[in-house]
Amino acid sequence: MSLSMRRPSWLLSALASAALMTSVASADELTMTSPPQGSAEQPPRGMSMEKVEAKFGAPTNRVPAVGNPPITRWEYPGFIVYFEHNLVLHSVVKP
Repeated sequence: MSLSMRRPSWLLSALASAALMTSVASADELTMTSPPQGSAEQPPRGMSMEKVEAKFGAPTNRVPAVGNPPITRWEYPGFIVYFEHNLVLHSVVKP
């Protein structure tokens, strides 16, 4: 094969490689919203039911315990509290 016949394939390979090397990298941007402002303070993990009720008042709704260990849910206007037995397991701000 003569040099003039090999040149086009070499040139095409070089151009393809250059095109791959100059591609633009991009990334998705994750934006997170902050929790609603003015939301009430939430009870910390480990707080007893008695202390939660003393500090935050009676919940608007009490969902009876289910499962083993028993998980109870108390609903307040700004957040929900989950209890394992009689201690706060987690509290979540309502959307």
